[in-house]
Amino acid sequence: MISEHASPLATIGGVDAGGQNVHVAALAQAIAAEGNDVVVYTRRSDVRVAKRVTMGERVTVVHVPAGPPRTIAKDEIWRHMDAFAAWTIDDCRNGMPEVLHAHFWMSGYAALAVRAALGVPVVHTFHALAAEKRSFQGAADTSPGERIAVEEHIARSADRIVATATAEAFTLIRMGARPTHIKVIPCGVDLAHFTRGGPVEARGGAFRIVTLSRLVPRKGIADVIEALAAVPDAELIVAGGPEAAELANDPEARRLAAVAREYGVARRVFFRGGIRRAQVPQLLRSADVVVCAPWYEPFGIVPLEAMACGIPVIASAVGGLVDTVVDGMTGIHVKPRMPAEIASALRLLQTDRTLHASFAAAGVARVRSFNAWERIASRTLAVYQSTLVAKRREATA
Repeated sequence: MISEHASPLATIGGVDAGGQNVHVAALAQAIAAEGNDVVVYTRRSDVRVAKRVTMGERVTVVHVPAGPPRTIAKDEIWRHMDAFAAWTIDDCRNGMPEVLHAHFWMSGYAALAVRAALGVPVVHTFHALAAEKRSFQGAADTSPGERIAVEEHIARSADRIVATATAEAFTLIRMGARPTHIKVIPCGVDLAHFTRGGPVEARGGAFRIVTLSRLVPRKGIADVIEALAAVPDAELIVAGGPEAAELANDPEARRLAAVAREYGVARRVFFRGGIRRAQVPQLLRSADVVVCAPWYEPFGIVPLEAMACGIPVIASAVGGLVDTVVDGMTGIHVKPRMPAEIASALRLLQTDRTLHASFAAAGVARVRSFNAWERIASRTLAVYQSTLVAKRREATA
């Protein structure tokens, strides 16, 4: 696997550390559990880390020396991807992989370079698409100018594409991907870690709303804060971002705090900062509802984790969230950037406990049926196998 910025070893909740890190880590471990050796190439961002780190049985993380050995903005990594690709090509020669699975567009660029040099087939997962990001963020989008062209090239050139949502698959077809080369496989959830029963974080008597994500404007946290003003007897826990001690220095955390003051809910909004992965289930279980209100979202893992814990979800009807949260069954869809709709959905779940219980039970059942990592790994391995079969057919044609 190639995951240039999203290391499976990263602390979740930083500016560029979120769902992709979780996805790559869990998928690698689940595929290894099926009897395969997995190597994950990611950029070295700390001079203190070892070149190779064992993450689990049959999973190795390799830190590629490309660019400065420190944390840099995700978009700045692009200028170092030729060096990343060249180093990875040399390393692969010492242990030739059967399949490369690239995650995110820059990794896809590197993977195609490895394929050109060594003939290894490429499976690609985009995780996010520039065209969608730019349509929502406009001038605020800091992606390199080459991104859209590179993504279109990957869509046309990868041997297979794993899309995480139906909406993404249709977008990729419009970008030139062959429909027969696309397989929709959702993200997974660790059903041993995220369970309905288990430790619950202590809480008071107020209706508890939890949002958990990176602290960036497109996640829509400001919309949830504004909605809170219309939901009496409720509190909002905002988890994610830098550690709590560093929140005062984070521009987005300061902006969100100002929004809370503007709407008169500062005393009911609690900024938790980044939390350890082990703490997430007990935080989610303490919630009455989890809100995921991004302006756009390629997939979104937090809704799955909340549903696995038996917590209803209010989610923006965008991207992968349309597939993940079944409107009226496991949660409620709202339009993005519409605090009034969020508030209305919150009040409904606050007052209708029968509906709340129904959503909770249906959410658990759905993720156990469709999103166990064992199931996701099995379906992904089938894509790898079909890629290898197609390669052999081409070689003998």
